[in-house]
Amino acid sequence: MTPFVFSQLLTDEYAAKILTAIMKVPRSAQQLSDSYGIPIAACYRRIKLLERYGLISCKERRLSQQGKRINYYISMVKNAYIFFEDGRLRVKLDLVSGVSREFEDGSDNGDNL
Repeated sequence: MTPFVFSQLLTDEYAAKILTAIMKVPRSAQQLSDSYGIPIAACYRRIKLLERYGLISCKERRLSQQGKRINYYISMVKNAYIFFEDGRLRVKLDLVSGVSREFEDGSDNGDNL
């Protein structure tokens, strides 16, 4: 994953709203959509991307009154930084697990989320 792609994801309006909303309290896609004005299809797309890159995780699954399973997501990101230094783009993620990941132009330093 390049720092450019991470910087796009972190600064995407809907992705940023989702990450902020689930920092401490798990929420479902429907709750996120209703509370933050994110169209439900866009909400599911962002959740899929954020989950794919390890930025969020499904914390629990509950049954609705209609018997449907609903996923509740929590952020795995404690802090995120985007730097532009000496003509190079760099992204640093501090995860709630205590692990830090850094991505620089053209290199992911061997770590993949």
